[in-house]
Amino acid sequence: MRAVVQRVAWARVEVEGRIVGEIGKGLLVLLGVSQGDGERQAAWMANKLHGLRVFPDSEGKMNVSATEAGADILVVSNFTVCGDVSRGMRPSFVAASAFEEGRAWYERVLELLRAGPLRVEAGEYGGDMAVSLENDGPVTLVIDAPTP
Repeated sequence: MRAVVQRVAWARVEVEGRIVGEIGKGLLVLLGVSQGDGERQAAWMANKLHGLRVFPDSEGKMNVSATEAGADILVVSNFTVCGDVSRGMRPSFVAASAFEEGRAWYERVLELLRAGPLRVEAGEYGGDMAVSLENDGPVTLVIDAPTP
């Protein structure tokens, strides 16, 4: 499981011109599920996102977690973050999970995140989405869950 996480001032995701998820200050998470991912990776990722210390403290240092900052989280499914471009110019997606398996683990991550104190919004799994955001910092991280 891989996430590309951006600290944002705001973000939203639209499908066919309608907003399906929108947040203020928080984290935009582009989440890809890899073959073999399971409960361990889903729980690890949700825990990491809740505790990720990327918000500024009183001295301006990234030392405050999403939970402590009262941040929102917008999770958007994105199998392309599991792409491999190490060979050739065309990405390979063989490491990405099959559609239904990916959906199940994406939804599990959402369930685990929503069990916490933060407001969690989501895109539409498998949808053709338009994501808009204002990156804050900018702060962008790639987070890989432990491999199965």
